[in-house]
Amino acid sequence: MKKKYLAALTAGHIFTDMNQGALPAMLPFIIVAGGLGYARAAGLVFATAIASSLSQPLFGILADKVQRSWMMPFGVLLAGGGLALIGFFPNDYWLMFAAALLAGIGVAAFHPDGARMANRMAGKQKGKGMGFFSMGGTLGVAVGPLIATPALVHFGLRGSAVLFFPAAIMCVILLFLYRRMHELADTTERAIAPPAGELKNEWGKFSWLSLAITCRSTISHSFNVFIPLYWINVLNQSIASGAMIVSFMMAIGAVTVVLSGYLADRFGMVRIMKLGWFILLPSVFFLTSVQSPAFALLMLVPVTVGNFLVNTPTVVLGQQYLPKNVGFASGITLGLGVSIGGVFTPLLGRYAEVYGLAATFNLIAILPVIGLVVAFTSKLPRQA
Repeated sequence: MKKKYLAALTAGHIFTDMNQGALPAMLPFIIVAGGLGYARAAGLVFATAIASSLSQPLFGILADKVQRSWMMPFGVLLAGGGLALIGFFPNDYWLMFAAALLAGIGVAAFHPDGARMANRMAGKQKGKGMGFFSMGGTLGVAVGPLIATPALVHFGLRGSAVLFFPAAIMCVILLFLYRRMHELADTTERAIAPPAGELKNEWGKFSWLSLAITCRSTISHSFNVFIPLYWINVLNQSIASGAMIVSFMMAIGAVTVVLSGYLADRFGMVRIMKLGWFILLPSVFFLTSVQSPAFALLMLVPVTVGNFLVNTPTVVLGQQYLPKNVGFASGITLGLGVSIGGVFTPLLGRYAEVYGLAATFNLIAILPVIGLVVAFTSKLPRQA
């Protein structure tokens, strides 16, 4: 395992995904400033998600076919720059929507090559390596509200500009390190890879796994978007505390996703994936049965643990199912797995406007059932 370069990739993941954490935290401020409803506000998350979802496979194919040293740095820069622009158009919804689209394209550009490179730099310790890389995304989502919320409180919506600066710095660092990382990854891969003729893609298994990935992504997006609103409008807490709830979940998730990598290496990817769905299934139902903010906060712990236990095993399994197209697999399992759930948030936002946020979470609670079915019917890859 090349720890120095894996750390750089993890940092890049932090600075990319912090924008995905910052956007839900910005929504209460945008709703107040622009007079938006839940559905239109969630539409900004949809814009990021749909841009990322549509372009993610293309960037994954590019990552597999040719060396693109600009993809990761460009992705970080565009993700931060796009989201930074949102605050400059508080009275023009469609310009905010366009800025969110740019951020989504940036997210899509980073993940396939970033995860592919992390897989190669991890050597034989795939679970551990991908656990650390995935932790970067989780920490990024946690850090996003911590950076965006104080800036928005003190400077108004234009405080979103603060998101551009860490993205620009990380872009320069990745441009400087990429060539050496690529050379080391090639050396590591030649040492541990089986002969090319033994590698076979298992598209059926990968497609079935993608259903669970979509369910997990929808759960993650829904909680990131609607938990702050639930905290404010149902539990009657402050806007600032609602924004910080996402950071609380992501902090727990950051620890869990690293732990899941260690456990997956030791006990197997499928077993840990099953465990995550088992924990998640009852936890989502119980969350909305409590009215105390303290008990609701307590119930968020198993929800987050279950959700993030599923993450690393699905990423590594996807890469193992498609050994000839690790970049594409990474784009789907990690990149698209992060963004695809945002496609459904406007629909869930509309449902919340009609039936309420508690009913929306009860609807979301159906998804772990699907994930559990996929986990129990998933087979190990041939190369495992």
